[in-house]
Amino acid sequence: MLDELTQPVVQAPMAGGPSTPALAAAVSAAGGLGFLAAGYLTPEAVREQIRATRELTDQPFGVNIFVPDTSTVDGRELAGYRDRLDVEARRYGVALGEPADDDDGWLGKLAVVREERVAVVSFTFGCPDPAVLAELREAGCTTVVTVTSAGEALAAVAAGADALCVQGAEAGGHRGTFHNTDPIDDTALLPLLRKVSAAVAVPLIATGGLSGGRDVAAVLVAGARAAQLGTLFLTCAEAGTNPLHRAAVAGERRTAVTRAFTGRPARGLVNRFMTEHSAAAPAAYPHLHHLTKGLRRAGDPEAMSLWAGQAHEFAREVPAADLVRELGAQARVALAETAARWPN
Repeated sequence: MLDELTQPVVQAPMAGGPSTPALAAAVSAAGGLGFLAAGYLTPEAVREQIRATRELTDQPFGVNIFVPDTSTVDGRELAGYRDRLDVEARRYGVALGEPADDDDGWLGKLAVVREERVAVVSFTFGCPDPAVLAELREAGCTTVVTVTSAGEALAAVAAGADALCVQGAEAGGHRGTFHNTDPIDDTALLPLLRKVSAAVAVPLIATGGLSGGRDVAAVLVAGARAAQLGTLFLTCAEAGTNPLHRAAVAGERRTAVTRAFTGRPARGLVNRFMTEHSAAAPAAYPHLHHLTKGLRRAGDPEAMSLWAGQAHEFAREVPAADLVRELGAQARVALAETAARWPN
């Protein structure tokens, strides 16, 4: 699938609104690989988005699914964090959500992508059982597992993944670590690509802080088959990004990794909520995601999860198709210039 792309660009699946059928279709129609984000949607909503995307393009696209988190949650830490956020709820006049555990409609979403025979199905937060990957392959789906270490890469390939998405520490949004209680790995994308490519032989997609065509060229030279970008697509017209989030991405805030909003490590723009609560947030996903939902929707960018990668300031308002073609053209120029400088 990756070798069939005319542009070596994958649009990252961004759950919570930014990923839309219009965005995925525009990227795929331009020669890249667009993605829908199944996270937080019902299985039926995922099916509707798949069909809506197919009405917009006849090109292949992907769907990303969250693997259920089986990490142990400390109940006392969770209760303490809820008590801590009572002041935030009073500040905004909203109710805190119930910090429940759930599997995000795991089995239903697997059934949908099999039945709809989606071209590419990717996974984040873990690796499915080998039987799941085999069933998807039988349905004609290419499977991709997000990894953040060579150890995760080896486990995903052993389970039967067709390809891997290698996520460096620079990436915006949630870290794709298999186990939420593991220490947060801060390995940058290029050294991580080196480690993963030395460990496995399957095709690799590289993601993490990529902000232009020269970055795309760099990861292609480093061994990736394609580059995945998310933050640059947040400001595209086709993206469903919250207007406050869209405006913040274009600003100059620094980024940091936090558990404060969802209980899983994720990189976002630093704001008041992140600064005040990151140190106290327990490793409790999806419990904190549900707990903070009302706060994140209160309309204050200082209390929102403003996910963004380290090079977010390069995001521009541009049609998604133009961005894909621009990234591909810039990458080809960079590769040609490098070859010309080093002909032998």
